[in-house]
Amino acid sequence: MNLLGEREPSRSGSAMLTSRRATTASAPPVLTIRDLHVHFTTPHGLVRAVEGVSYSVFPGETVAIVGESGCGKSVSALAIMRLLPPANSRIVAGSIEFLGRDLLRLSNEEMRRIRGRDIAMIFQEPMTSLNPVLTIGLQVMEPLLAHMEMDVRQARLRAVELLNLVGITEPETRLAQYPHQLSGGMRQRVMIAIGLACNPKLLIADEPTTALDVTIQAQILELMKDLSRRLGIAVIIITHNLGIVARYAGRVNVMYAARIVESGSAEAVFGQPMHPYSRGLLSAVPRLDRGRSAKLQTIDGAPPNLLNPPQGCRFRPRCRYAGEACYRMPDHAEPQPGHTVACHRWHELDAINPSFATADMAPSDRTTADADDAPILKVSRVSKVFPLGGGLFGGSRQVRAVNDVSLEIRPGETVGLVGESGCGKSTLGRVILRLDDPTAGQIVFDGADMGALRKDEMFAVRRKMQVIFQDPYSSLNPRMKVGDIIGEPMRVHRILASEKIAQRVAELLSLAGLHGYMADRYPHQLSGGQRQRVGIARALSVNPRFIVCDEPVSALDVSIQWQVINLLAELQKQLGLTYLFIAHDLAVVRHISTKVAVMYLGRIVEFAPADELFAHPKHPYTKALLHAAPIPDPVIERTRPRSITRGELPSPLRPPSGCVFHPRCPIAVEGCRKDAPRLRLVSAGHGVACTEVEASSA
Repeated sequence: MNLLGEREPSRSGSAMLTSRRATTASAPPVLTIRDLHVHFTTPHGLVRAVEGVSYSVFPGETVAIVGESGCGKSVSALAIMRLLPPANSRIVAGSIEFLGRDLLRLSNEEMRRIRGRDIAMIFQEPMTSLNPVLTIGLQVMEPLLAHMEMDVRQARLRAVELLNLVGITEPETRLAQYPHQLSGGMRQRVMIAIGLACNPKLLIADEPTTALDVTIQAQILELMKDLSRRLGIAVIIITHNLGIVARYAGRVNVMYAARIVESGSAEAVFGQPMHPYSRGLLSAVPRLDRGRSAKLQTIDGAPPNLLNPPQGCRFRPRCRYAGEACYRMPDHAEPQPGHTVACHRWHELDAINPSFATADMAPSDRTTADADDAPILKVSRVSKVFPLGGGLFGGSRQVRAVNDVSLEIRPGETVGLVGESGCGKSTLGRVILRLDDPTAGQIVFDGADMGALRKDEMFAVRRKMQVIFQDPYSSLNPRMKVGDIIGEPMRVHRILASEKIAQRVAELLSLAGLHGYMADRYPHQLSGGQRQRVGIARALSVNPRFIVCDEPVSALDVSIQWQVINLLAELQKQLGLTYLFIAHDLAVVRHISTKVAVMYLGRIVEFAPADELFAHPKHPYTKALLHAAPIPDPVIERTRPRSITRGELPSPLRPPSGCVFHPRCPIAVEGCRKDAPRLRLVSAGHGVACTEVEASSA
């Protein structure tokens, strides 16, 4: 047995790779699922989580499963691994054949021998999947010791090799570290290393990059795609990100309410979707390669409750094309070889709506602020430093979360603030709201210096400034009804008499697209999109002029995201609101923003009108973000040049000297290590903090 865990020492690693690649095209499927049904027993009744799911995966192929939360994507993957909770789940029908063996007929001991060795799974959140009290080395070596009959020395050598393979530097040192000592990107790489440890034939990746920034996401997915091709590993990737699907998947299964409603090659599903739900998803996704549109199409409503699914086609209550036939369950038709769809009216959709792909291309009618208007918000050289306690031998440390930031926002504008996690976006938002006090600098809002305001004056200013938080569930009091949540700011600020608050709450619910009866519900009785609308209604209750939107849609499904985004845009138009929109999704920011600021490690490195920044990015970091963000079009992604930024965001405890981006910058020179560049105008309204921009752009 060699270090790769192969049992045939006479065959070299390169020979094995060549052999596996050669057999990929002609080999039988690694996995075949037929008519899978999974039920869960709950106190409220029977949940049919997966119904009639069938598909195959071939060696070296990447199959994507997409759909909204709760549609059965992850449950179907856990069924493959036989990891469903035994207390309340049951696979009631179907088969799961892996290399000719039905996994559902194997004993627990037989399944344990397959799980981890032949089939591996990468979970969504590595911090909860890795054992916090075991070193990285022990966790990578565990499957090698259990399945590959290696001794400790061989397993350690293989662990070092695996960490090198997934791009982790100083692998020998990392083996002795614990999960909390690694960044999110490195933890996910460790999960991939564990998954690849025993040379599996099938790798299941359940939202493997959801918690990662776009540049790290691109590194991880390129790594997985390269290893799949080189080693002939079949990959199932579960995701809601259609850009990722377009860039990396060969075939796509679209799931809705426990069923696969459309299946085919990525080019076919993206280029000519035949199910109304697939069309709705694609129409609801903004694209980096297109300018701002007036309004994105959305899928009205929410996915059905699987305790009591609708009669016939599950998508019928939300479908604009539904007819009488849709009260019967549709069979799968195959309009083209390999492209199947479960819809009674698939052959009529092009005649009914022939231009779905270009329906969003109308230019935006949103007005921009007049350049002569005085700024409603002016941030001047603001910094925020968080002191940390000293260690055993003393010596204080500090995190400079926001570093010398200047920003102006005029009435009616939406300024997008983008950057990787930990760059200081949310901290800057909190400092602007005076939820945190700045360490240095000045913040002027509506002509008032907020640092000089007394407590009673600050209380009055808070009526004009509000915030919409990222997670609507944690930001709403679970013990209060929706009506009380929305009415509370009006009581605190004494905006209305008590007897008039209920009427105003009803008006705000209507304005946010909710029914009046929802005032009597608790947050847990609402969907994620409805909870976020409650958060918006609460922010509007004090008639603010300026709202900080801190990742307001990142926790929502794509169809719900755009209901909320369209609502924010409509409210801005009606009420003249001004937004600071914090997000990591560049396509979202391009769609809603009039101007964009790019942050990196506490500093703004580029600032420009949105269309100008996306069409002509200047800073190397902005270019890296745009290159890393996928476009939901397989044809474009197949030919789009790859430019993956290496390395990870440095620790704010130990920021690099000089330009903070120079360790990852492709055009860095010696001077970048010494001097931190200031933001300077390179064209009208376009500021860049880089000394090499002009030379590199020439």
